[in-house]
This record gives sequence, structure tokens and C-alpha cells, in this order.
Amino acid sequence: MRVYPLSQQVLRTDVAGMPLEWINFQDAVRLYHLDQVAYSCGATIYLVHGGYNAVTGLRSVIEVNSIIATQGEHNGLLKARQHYTPPLSNPALFARDAHLCLYCGSQFPARDLSRDHVTPLSRGGQDSWNNVVTACKRCNNHKAGQMPDEAGMALLAVPFVPTHAEYVYLQGKRVLADQMQFLLQHFPRHSPLHQRLALKLG
Repeated sequence: MRVYPLSQQVLRTDVAGMPLEWINFQDAVRLYHLDQVAYSCGATIYLVHGGYNAVTGLRSVIEVNSIIATQGEHNGLLKARQHYTPPLSNPALFARDAHLCLYCGSQFPARDLSRDHVTPLSRGGQDSWNNVVTACKRCNNHKAGQMPDEAGMALLAVPFVPTHAEYVYLQGKRVLADQMQFLLQHFPRHSPLHQRLALKLG
């Protein structure tokens, strides 16, 4: 079995398979211990050893998979409805845009990126997913309080609001291949993330 660092996140879903959140291995073990795991899939990423049985002398072992479905969770279905709008944050925004500046097209580390309002706040623009894009600091400073066409800059992609499943992906710190494949099945067919992930992974 491949050895994974203890920081590796586990993808938790509801019983219908709707992605809910990322959890750490302690929370995953607790769910297994409480018998709240309906089923699991993906690779085995942890073997957690417990105490010894006084009668049999055998030691308990909990096998933690990369994806676990839990009982009694209905919030996932509610969050997945089309009206759900995830909270906006710079890390999630940069992940949505694959760490690309959507003006110059170059890829940057997070420290060199910024949140640009396509329609500036000073011009009535909103601080919302549909009006923000990732921009390198140089392009953002050049655009300043102008509209893109006024600054002679073209947007390379249209901003969009992530669905709940897409937002779960955006919050992942180190998404394993089987977790990525599972999440992709829950993305809308025409999601811009398909193309951006292909570019990032290619």
C-alpha cells in the first residue's frame, strides 16, 4: 500500500454520493468508529491501529479510504441546488482560475496573484463570483479602476459561480487522482473547470 502523509484529506460524501467536504484522518476514523460510514471507495490511504481485544488478543485496525460516504446527511443535497452560492475567497478564486492571470494568460504562485473586479467597485461592480477574476499584480495595477476595454485588456475567460461540487474541489489541498475522478463526475458537463483542469494537468 502506498504511504500517504497524515495531512492527506479524505473526501466525505452523503449516502447519495454528493460531495460534502474534506476531512482529516482523525475525523474519518471517528466516523468509522461511530459506524456512520455507509460505504467507502477509492484507494486505501491509512491503516489506523487501535487497541488489543482482551478476549482474542487481536489488535483493531481501521482502514480509511480516500472517499467515504456517511449516513444521515441531507445538507449536501440542499447545497447542491442551483441557487447555492459558495463563499468567495482568494484561494478558491485562484483555484477556480487555475492560478492563471485571466488578462496576460501566465500562471503564477498565489503570492503574485490578486482579485480583480472586472467592473470596478467604484463603477458599481459587485464583489461576487460573476464579477471577479484572478489577475497578476502587474495586470491588476495596470487595469486599476478601468473597465477591461478601457485599459486595452481582454478577458481570456468569463468568470462563473462554482457549483457546490466544484467548490469542494477548489478547497482541496492535495486532490488524489481517484478523488479528482469522483469529483469530475459531479461537475456540470459544460463547466469551464474541465478545460482549465486539462490545461493544468496536461
